[in-house]
Amino acid sequence: MSDRNALRTPAALLLGGFITYVVVTFLHTGGPANDHKVIFDDYAGSRDWAAVHLGQFIGMATIVAGLVALHVALDIRAGTAAWLARFGAIAAGIALGLYGVLQAVDGVALKQAVDAWVGAPAADKAARFATAETVRWLEWGSRSYQCFTLGLALILLGTAVTLSKRLPKTIGLLMGLSGASYLAQGWVLGSHGFDDDNSVAILVSYALMLTWTTWLAVVAWRRRRIQTDSATLPDASADAPAGR
Repeated sequence: MSDRNALRTPAALLLGGFITYVVVTFLHTGGPANDHKVIFDDYAGSRDWAAVHLGQFIGMATIVAGLVALHVALDIRAGTAAWLARFGAIAAGIALGLYGVLQAVDGVALKQAVDAWVGAPAADKAARFATAETVRWLEWGSRSYQCFTLGLALILLGTAVTLSKRLPKTIGLLMGLSGASYLAQGWVLGSHGFDDDNSVAILVSYALMLTWTTWLAVVAWRRRRIQTDSATLPDASADAPAGR
């Protein structure tokens, strides 16, 4: 089994980053996301748009840092599991880069486009709306591939965890399932955008991520407490009578 003390850092990053991401995401302006005329008007009225998207980026960056730290903490040095873990960490880094692109498109460009559409004179509104929709479709594409790479990272690292036997196998299996749910998000986003199927995939990924990140934290901190308690117990061998 892996050193539980070494697991505390990735466990804290993963659980903390995930909670941060979800909480901030629930603050995002909501509405019928595929009804562009309605949702663009709502987006234009948002006053915390930049802060919410920056918060999402911080949450995702923390999650990715946790995945890379998990790769280090597992310390798998040889075999198939080692290669899977390395490629998983690389995929996580690529996913963060794509998420930066996504937030540049969604958090900056889309807001500017919808603001320009709302404030445009009647003669220019059609052109401004077409521009905003183009930016929206770029958001679909960048988010789709970000979900694909994040899902791949989770599947690779989850498989490495399962093969290495350095953590409970169920954690690795749940990581893989959460990765599969991100792959599903990527497919739906690339095909239909933010429809109901994507919402279901998001909720499934949230439930799976919360489960395995919480379990990882329990494994890391519970083992540390047991070790600490054991260190405070008296050494029975010191009081035992000497053998003849």
